[in-house]
Amino acid sequence: MDEPKIRNMEEFAAVSGISRPTVSKYFNDPGSVRQTTRNRIEQALERYDYRPNIYAMNQNRRLTKNIGIVVPYLADPFFAEIARNIETLVTEAGYRAILMSSHGKPQQEIDNLESLRSIRPAGVLLAPLGRASNRDALAAFCRDVPTVNFDCNVEGLGEAFVGHNNEQATELMVEYLVRTGEPPVFFEMRTPPNPNANKRRIAYVAAMERLGHAPEIVQIEGENWDFEGIGYREGARVISERALQSNTVFCSNDRLAIGFLAAAYELGLRVGRGEGCALRVAGHDNHPYSRYTCPTLTTVSHNYGLIAEKSVNTILSVIAAEDGGGERDMTLLDGELIMRASA
Repeated sequence: MDEPKIRNMEEFAAVSGISRPTVSKYFNDPGSVRQTTRNRIEQALERYDYRPNIYAMNQNRRLTKNIGIVVPYLADPFFAEIARNIETLVTEAGYRAILMSSHGKPQQEIDNLESLRSIRPAGVLLAPLGRASNRDALAAFCRDVPTVNFDCNVEGLGEAFVGHNNEQATELMVEYLVRTGEPPVFFEMRTPPNPNANKRRIAYVAAMERLGHAPEIVQIEGENWDFEGIGYREGARVISERALQSNTVFCSNDRLAIGFLAAAYELGLRVGRGEGCALRVAGHDNHPYSRYTCPTLTTVSHNYGLIAEKSVNTILSVIAAEDGGGERDMTLLDGELIMRASA
């Protein structure tokens, strides 16, 4: 005869013959109850195949064990890689990671945060859309829930920001490209969805002028997150129209560069530094696929692991402090030049 279906912790306590507070204590920390009691509970768990509703348990605590992770576009392997690192560290710290994607949509970003608010998370790690974000809604959420921003900095929001030093990394790449060949043109979207692109353009202009060269910016059309498609389409156009003022192209991000490489190949142009090469192409981010392009892509790297580690350590510190309200901390991590075959 099948055992009756157990619907909640009260019913489980009744059938196991153990008090409800002791059962709850076990689920919060199995080591906090006596070995004999723990054995009885575990035997009952196996017999009745009961698993507690973790989210319902959390609602009864002042501090839950949930940490939300919100990224702008999880289909982008760049964000998937950072989220993977963060999720692993959150789990290792004894919390439950709840990963959500905004799919590039401002309303979805707000819906994600409101969904997290409803389960009273201990804290949230948020990579906002940036330019497209509803800043007032983000600010209201950050006032109520401990939040650390990463990747994209929305000034004044959250307890801290952890991200990439776009200025340093861009200057590093410009200096390398100037040193090893023709000064680069900067290839970017006219209205990029992520404000990091604006920081990179400003840093490119400053670096070129400091090195005594006139900046050349090629702005292309495209407003969504299909960066490879935009880079391919617009790359083919500017190559065909001979709109490039240099044989060195510095793309605002690796996804644009991947599309540009495909356009150059289709038009019969060899990319690299060797004999017979017509173009050099570089990117920014060290996208997980950049080492597998043809040719492999020269880029400047985010420190995925350190950004994830610093973000998680910061939110854990905020959670432990409980009150927050101190001066907003900002951490910028330097990029690393990755020299590959494309430049």
